[in-house]
Amino acid sequence: MNKFEFPIIKEHVNCGCNVMTAISENIIPRLNQAFVRGFVNTPAGRLPRISSELVWQDHWGSIRARWGVGRTDYKIDPGLYALGNPDNNSSVFVSANYKMSFDHLRSALKGRSGWILVLDTKGINVWCAAGKGTFGTKELLRRIESSDLKKIISHNRLILPQLGAPGVAAHKIKQISGFNVHYGPIRAKDLPDYLDAGFKATEQMRIKTFPLQERAVLIPIELVEAMKAYLLLAIIFLIVSGISGPAGFWTNTATFGLFAAMALFCAIIGGAVLNPLLLPFLPGRAFSIKGFSIGIVIAMVLLYLRNMNMSGWPERIESMAWLLIISSISGYLAMNFTGCSTYTSLSGVKREIRWALPLEIACGAVGLVLWISAVIIA
Repeated sequence: MNKFEFPIIKEHVNCGCNVMTAISENIIPRLNQAFVRGFVNTPAGRLPRISSELVWQDHWGSIRARWGVGRTDYKIDPGLYALGNPDNNSSVFVSANYKMSFDHLRSALKGRSGWILVLDTKGINVWCAAGKGTFGTKELLRRIESSDLKKIISHNRLILPQLGAPGVAAHKIKQISGFNVHYGPIRAKDLPDYLDAGFKATEQMRIKTFPLQERAVLIPIELVEAMKAYLLLAIIFLIVSGISGPAGFWTNTATFGLFAAMALFCAIIGGAVLNPLLLPFLPGRAFSIKGFSIGIVIAMVLLYLRNMNMSGWPERIESMAWLLIISSISGYLAMNFTGCSTYTSLSGVKREIRWALPLEIACGAVGLVLWISAVIIA
């Protein structure tokens, strides 16, 4: 295992067509990545050696990604990595090049050695990448070949995350490459028990839950993205209220604009924070319905606290406007959690979007017209 081989251009024949692997492709991951702790010599060249111990830079990077800072670039080089001191009999684990997915995997294998084959998922996690096709059959076959995996190991076993199964056709991997795909447990933390049991998963290891902690960690990125839109909307509502009301600009802004800014903020909190926290307790199966329901409650509370005189038409129209605006925003933001939950299916999500999105747009548009009308005739 001391031979060093530089990546070279490889030519293959496929159905009479020549397929070239570009020499510029990064076949071997770089050794100067921050988390790399050295290298190992293999028949395929020098491969990066990594540790299962995460350092503060790894944790800080995850925190930043959770809050949307550099999230689209939080990825590593695809290719083969050596975890610990693997040999030709060590297991091969397949992961995505989203660094948080990679870190979850290696940290779960504490005290163990193995090979980690990282696919180029464009910096997307395994579950989402499987749905998009980047964690898929074609990419896995390409990485098996470009990493010269057959030269490094003496077995034909690949361990894939179960959540990557929608994107990988195991029978094609076997047919084309000769490798057998084994789907490991859903949670990386169960891998040690899975390995000790002879690559057998218990029924509990196959069940994907969506408890409070898993829902809560999704809040920061959704909240940050929503707040970007909120700042623009709040400014627009402040300006419109100032120039449309019956009094002076600042009086109108204080009367209508500040409440509008607060109402919009509460709508975002309802859809991006309260909805995932209270998800199992909200009515309906569709996420949009759950969001609508919590939005209506928020609107009722805000209107009650404002102590509006409902005897006049301007107040009635404004109340109806905020019921529509807040519920539509909350319902829309709630739908962002459908792709990461265990509550929905792909067909169900598509069906919901077809009817819920037009309804949310319509409610928001009607609510906006009613609000402007209420401000003008106040």
